[in-house]
Amino acid sequence: MNRRLGKHLGLLCLLLAVGLLFACSRKEEDTPKKKGGYASIIIAGSTSVQPFAEKLAEIYMVKNPNTVVNVQGGGSTAGIRAAQSGIANIGTSSRNLHPEEKGLFEIPIAFDGIAVIVNPKNSINNLSTETLRAIYAGKILSWKELNGVDHRITTITREEGSGTRGAFEELVMEKLEIDPGCIVQDSNGAVRELVATDPYAIGYISLGLVNKQVKAVALDGVAPSLKAVKEKRYRFFRPFLFLTKKKPSGLTLHFICFVLSPEGQRILAKEGLIPASIIHGESDLCRQQTSKEEKN
Repeated sequence: MNRRLGKHLGLLCLLLAVGLLFACSRKEEDTPKKKGGYASIIIAGSTSVQPFAEKLAEIYMVKNPNTVVNVQGGGSTAGIRAAQSGIANIGTSSRNLHPEEKGLFEIPIAFDGIAVIVNPKNSINNLSTETLRAIYAGKILSWKELNGVDHRITTITREEGSGTRGAFEELVMEKLEIDPGCIVQDSNGAVRELVATDPYAIGYISLGLVNKQVKAVALDGVAPSLKAVKEKRYRFFRPFLFLTKKKPSGLTLHFICFVLSPEGQRILAKEGLIPASIIHGESDLCRQQTSKEEKN
């Protein structure tokens, strides 16, 4: 199947699935919660944001037992379109929106570094941006060219429409395209697993998902870390965005304000992200919501 056709079919399937789920749950969301009943929120989009949104949803549902928060993946582009069409209450993106995608209500919930990873057995510890770009453009094919072993590099990338890939292309590739010969994976976890099992592989994932299975290399002499991102010494980072079709209200706003609350931001920090509150301070949107609740 043509890659572009496959990408659009996959996106269409996700939007249809979310749409069916949304139609089934919309009635509950729009009516007040009743004893024994429930209200629901649908979140769809970035697979980078997905595990963090799932963690937040689990805790939120414990605190609000009459609420169901359904979190789905599909990629940042799918999340943006789900928000634009209104078939998801919240779309998620792990990249900045393109000019033609503007018009949505954007809520940054955190910031995340992008880590370039290799197998722990690989002797390479540092790469320049130029070298990394050449690897992914297919211009450097062997680790031997980088004073490593005499073996072809297994280059792993994310699928088109992925926010991680979009951020990588923007921050690293500039005007060059990623070599179509790269192995394509549909999640950060899948990239990590391949790199963990292949001593000749290289990939890129969310900094918050780096573990002992893989080794994160320094870029331009700066090792990826939360501190380096906060200090802007490590420049390879991107936003994690919640997106709504219009200014959120009701249950959707209540969940968003939980995510932006000190508790929600502490959860994201514990999971390895940089809380949005560190950069943006307290949300005006949720300050207004808190004031209304206090009056009631």
